Amino acid sequence: MVEVARSSISNVGTVGRSRRFCRMADPLPALVESSLQIAWDFLGGLGEIADPQRSAEFLLRSIQTQILRGETRALMLSNRAIEAYRQQPIRLVS
Repeated sequence: MVEVARSSISNVGTVGRSRRFCRMADPLPALVESSLQIAWDFLGGLGEIADPQRSAEFLLRSIQTQILRGETRALMLSNRAIEAYRQQPIRLVS
């Protein structure tokens, strides 16, 4: 039987805990709220929100989908939601 010193065991195998797991800085509700607010303020500032209810629902779905896929950075969530919102086909109201 080969003995391995304890100090060398910690250097073998997977990367240390700090690099394996990405921890969210904010709790999930705060992350969603922050991301939604950033996107809302940006689009509202440009006057691109025609229907507030539909716009909010679209942005929220976009942010939730991204979170389910693993994204946890508020600015990335909001930027991607804005991009998706802007790429929607324009719906004319009759």
